[in-house]
Amino acid sequence: MEKLYIALVDTPGFFADIIRRVIKISYCHVVLSFDADFREAYSVGRRDPAIPFFAGFIRENTPKILRVFPKARYRVCELSCTAEQKKRLWEKMNACYKKRFRYHYCIIGLPFIWMQKPFYQKNHYTCSSFLARVMDDVGLTLFEKHFSMVTPRDFYELERLQVLYEGYLSDYVMNRHLFSEKGEVYGT
Repeated sequence: MEKLYIALVDTPGFFADIIRRVIKISYCHVVLSFDADFREAYSVGRRDPAIPFFAGFIRENTPKILRVFPKARYRVCELSCTAEQKKRLWEKMNACYKKRFRYHYCIIGLPFIWMQKPFYQKNHYTCSSFLARVMDDVGLTLFEKHFSMVTPRDFYELERLQVLYEGYLSDYVMNRHLFSEKGEVYGT
């Protein structure tokens, strides 16, 4: 069996606050990584952590996140999968990254989540709906509902996830010894 890593993230902000109120947990963002150090991690979120208005498919930038959100809390989880599923998912993420500016955050979909109604606008996703969809596409179905209705809370409650860490991202990075002698984060 292979491993994938999913982080549930609690960051400040207006939209994050709305999401927290709707889903009723503090973690309002979901990130997928192919390694426990989050050197290669992807999500649908802010293109620049400091600017909430421009969002889409991104490769996470840990040093930038630490600068903008030094008190960001993470819940890092591990998910088992087959080698084939991991390979296909990695290929899919790389293909999406090449076309990253075609993917956008689905703000219009948020009221539909609240009303519990499936909704899909081409190439528009929330972080959790994107992850649920690509997981489905590679045969790693995690939820028994339409991908557009999947929220960070669903990932939080997913029994298949093994929690590895819960706390500040800065502590996680330090505990994983991801800093070089110059104080730079490795792999980003």
